[in-house]
Amino acid sequence: MAGFHSSPIAKGESDIFIEPSMANRHGLIAGSTGTGKTVTLRVLVEQFSSMGVPVFLPDMKGDLSGLSRPGGGNKKIEERASLLQLSGFSYEGYPVRYWDLYGKGGHPVRTTVSEMGPLLLARILDLNETQTGILSMLFRYANDNQLLLIDIADLIALITYALENIAAIKGKYGNMTPASLGAIQRAILTLEQQGGDLFFGEPSLDLDDIMSVHDGKGTINLLAASSLIKSPKIYSTFLLWLLSELYDDLPEVGDLEKPKFLLFFDEAHLLFSDIPKVLEEKIIQIVRLIRSKGVGVFFITQNPGDIPEDVLGQLGNRVQHALRATTPGEMRAVKTAAKSFRQNPKIDTEKIIGELGIGEVLVSVLDKSGVPTPVDRALVLPPHSNLTPLTEPEQQKEIQTSLLYGKYEKQINRHSAAEELAGRERAVVDEKPKKAAPAPRKTTPSRSTRRKSKDVGDVVGTIAVRTATNIGTQIGKEIVRGMLGSWLKKK
Repeated sequence: MAGFHSSPIAKGESDIFIEPSMANRHGLIAGSTGTGKTVTLRVLVEQFSSMGVPVFLPDMKGDLSGLSRPGGGNKKIEERASLLQLSGFSYEGYPVRYWDLYGKGGHPVRTTVSEMGPLLLARILDLNETQTGILSMLFRYANDNQLLLIDIADLIALITYALENIAAIKGKYGNMTPASLGAIQRAILTLEQQGGDLFFGEPSLDLDDIMSVHDGKGTINLLAASSLIKSPKIYSTFLLWLLSELYDDLPEVGDLEKPKFLLFFDEAHLLFSDIPKVLEEKIIQIVRLIRSKGVGVFFITQNPGDIPEDVLGQLGNRVQHALRATTPGEMRAVKTAAKSFRQNPKIDTEKIIGELGIGEVLVSVLDKSGVPTPVDRALVLPPHSNLTPLTEPEQQKEIQTSLLYGKYEKQINRHSAAEELAGRERAVVDEKPKKAAPAPRKTTPSRSTRRKSKDVGDVVGTIAVRTATNIGTQIGKEIVRGMLGSWLKKK
């Protein structure tokens, strides 16, 4: 292949390669805990980076930061290199960028509420079907009234306004109750307490910053996930959001010599846990179509059965580590995993899955014609980078010397829904004619004044007339983008 090289990832009867032109046909790394999935993930990421393919992956245990440094001095790595008779095996580091939704172990990662859209946001908030419908109504209202939803404050302001003006709003947009709005509001406050509010804001992530190539090597983007995984819905929804952004923003490119970008989903079962049917259908649709954008998706999970069959059927490159089976359910999982491979008459796949050692795998990949190769028993090659994680000072130095340092570290707070609604409320009050106090009765020197009250009809009427001309076309575009979310835009 001109301009890049493909190296083996494992060695069975012969060397096993992932064909670069078939890497966007997606993949799977599966196996029980402690069987070597993380090392296999590291080897694949190194190989793709060497080809010039940028990748994005979560660092679930905080043990992948050493990818930026050359390896060496590890006895197990040296033993594996010797066992596989790897002549000329050497160590090297790779270009790594560190990201963190909480902004501690990497550059902050943000998006706007509008870009997230109501469907994915409802999943983070754990809303029911009725509440999700009401959230979609609120997004529609925001769009119609030029209200840009950037951060949690904007969302709270919108719901507070809806509670105060519920009769007028539901007359046009559909039924909503104070109880449902209150439930959504409480869910947002809970998300805020969990630190989820840090994910919403600006500057939002620029996809170009995770798709760069340095000295011929693709950037390895590591997302700090050891703390994030404690909020599994935030973690999984973030990855789904990133997948939808890639699908929406990247152009169609057809068949390429190698993918433009690879996205790895670790703990993939979380993506499909308690997921609404409509969202699952959109994931299946995007996984099927995104390969035409030059993007490959690799799922990492303990059991292939954790992934819906319609998704599993699209994963052409498969690496299966050992599955330990003691219960009837686990035994059925082993059979399912064995049947998912193109069979090899020399191998009893179902039996071997339970016998594989650490770092030993069953592999089937797509050949240049897109046909799965017969399953082969193999040993995963050793990684070239350092297995020892960076110390915190070392990682902070990497972050602070990055070309991106300073671009995302400071949050921007521009005029959006919270400020706009507050301004419109003030304008309504200012525009009301002041009523003169009643003349005093001749029989008494005392005077009385009446308290002013808000007229809901006046508020809505003023909003209908007054438009936020200072928002501009770009903001309007962002509102439309998030009105129903990326998932529904391509329906």
